[in-house]
Amino acid sequence: MIVVFDGQCLLCNGWVQFLLKHDKQGIFRFAAIQGEVGGKLLADAGLRIEDLQTMLLVDGQQSWQHTDAILRVLHALGWPWRLAGVARLIPAPLRDALYRVIACNRYQWFGKSEQCLMPDPAVAARFLD
Repeated sequence: MIVVFDGQCLLCNGWVQFLLKHDKQGIFRFAAIQGEVGGKLLADAGLRIEDLQTMLLVDGQQSWQHTDAILRVLHALGWPWRLAGVARLIPAPLRDALYRVIACNRYQWFGKSEQCLMPDPAVAARFLD
């Protein structure tokens, strides 16, 4: 599975660091939207980099966005992260509305790097760009 994320967003980079720490099986690979692979995966999903307000999870020919992507990622991490699946009881439009509020304000609230952060050499092979 590939997590496509905003490499300049400090919240997004924190999410990637969380996944690297908790993904003991090495299930996830990563592609920044600013890279060639990330940009192609976005285009394949019908998304544009400009004003992007979602993380994208790609597994083969399928992709998920917003809270569906986050909940699938947490489910794949196993216990105790699967408990987050309880959030599926909240209708997706409500979950996703909150997600979009955070996404729209992510740079103001969490900060922005002028360039994509470089991965640690120990995990660099998991990054596609």
